[in-house]
Amino acid sequence: MTRRNEHEDENLSGVVNDLENEPANAHHAQQLQQDKNDRRHQDALNHDKTTDMRHEH
Repeated sequence: MTRRNEHEDENLSGVVNDLENEPANAHHAQQLQQDKNDRRHQDALNHDKTTDMRHEH
């Protein structure tokens, strides 16, 4: 949930947050893990400072 509404139910927003972070089944757990792996991989690519030796003269 991106923005709080003045009429938002506190309990319902807690349930939504829990559902976003806790897998409902094995397939959902695998999807959450893959998302985490993808973010780590992208972070590693963003911090990779190696040079491509094929293009240096």
